[in-house]
Amino acid sequence: MIRFKLSILALLIPFISFSQESTAFPVDSDTKLVTYQEVVQQNGSQDELYIRGIDWLNSYYKNPFDVSRVRNRESGVIELQHRIEVQNSVEDVNLQAGTVNYELRIEFKPGRYRYTISNMTLRQQSRFPIERWLNKDDPQYSPLWENYIAQVDAKIKEVIESLKLGMQPVEVKPEEKW
Repeated sequence: MIRFKLSILALLIPFISFSQESTAFPVDSDTKLVTYQEVVQQNGSQDELYIRGIDWLNSYYKNPFDVSRVRNRESGVIELQHRIEVQNSVEDVNLQAGTVNYELRIEFKPGRYRYTISNMTLRQQSRFPIERWLNKDDPQYSPLWENYIAQVDAKIKEVIESLKLGMQPVEVKPEEKW
């Protein structure tokens, strides 16, 4: 009952101010969709980088086989679909505000790889592209959207940082002779 009251309270207070700065999503100029994309220079052949990508995938996600949609070693492509939980914080209580689905595509070439995170949508009865959160003129605009933007941006940056660390070459320690 307390959760129900808190969720009603969260919906009735549209003018909550947040101490977080407004985060600007990277918007692709062609598609007009929020897209995180970078080419990262990394030593290794296409196959070595692909194997590191699979190792990262298996260590980062709880259920890597459910998350990955494409694992093509020959073409050097991994495609994932995952989600981010977005929350409202009301009086030190976190309430789930929704789930944002996203797609991650990692492509490998000798000496480099490229990640692309895109197609972010809020899971609802119908498709709700998160690009709407950027439009303050939207009739359904809520100040809570600024907080959601910050949460999604922080989580995506966490995924990117983890991927970059996972793609580093593995240190091979010399076998100890005794």
